Amino acid sequence: MRYRTMHQRVVDELGRRIVGGEWEPGRALPVEDVLAAEIGVSRGALREAVKALVAKGMLLVRPRTGTRVLPPEQWNHLDRDVLRWQQEGDSAALLRDTGELRRIVEPEAARLAAGRARPADVAALYEALATMEVAAARPGRGGYVEADIAFHRALLDASGNRLLGSLGRAIDIALEHSFAVSTRTPGAVASSLPAHRAIVAAVEAGDPAAAAAAVLGIIDAAEREIAASPGAPPD
Repeated sequence: MRYRTMHQRVVDELGRRIVGGEWEPGRALPVEDVLAAEIGVSRGALREAVKALVAKGMLLVRPRTGTRVLPPEQWNHLDRDVLRWQQEGDSAALLRDTGELRRIVEPEAARLAAGRARPADVAALYEALATMEVAAARPGRGGYVEADIAFHRALLDASGNRLLGSLGRAIDIALEHSFAVSTRTPGAVASSLPAHRAIVAAVEAGDPAAAAAAVLGIIDAAEREIAASPGAPPD
């Protein structure tokens, strides 16, 4: 991975080590001089990286007790970096968590969208759907996952709930990982398109039950594809 700044490199190094379990929760990080020398950065660069991880809920800094790793329950699991490190370290768990979150959130978002979507919201759904259809017809389906993510973000935005819209943007990495796995098998993309069309039709028609049912159908199908793929999360 290429980094734009030294700060990003150090944050990534420490974050990967924490998620990977190199330092257990409650354990103090090595003393500053030792850790900075090991990573090959200045003490100032290390301190700035520690501050970033404190903001992500992964580290706690206290005078005299040092810098300690916090338990995963306190991490900000919607942070893009944390999601990326989890994808690299425990892909199966992230797939499971993403599926459960989708099942909780997306059907209700579709219900809300069917009652609240403005013409611009419906247009955004149609635009994303059209991009999905074009990508699905390409050799190798290049760009399909990105278009699929855009569709589901547009659905959350169409709910009219700003928190749901922000959630969709926050979990892009988790959705990208999930969609990449669930569309891997032959025929998965083609079979998912009718359900996406059904979502748009139900939202445009103002039919909450049909919109929610179409979303659940997509989630069910995705979970089946993920379960059949190598490295699937255990039941």
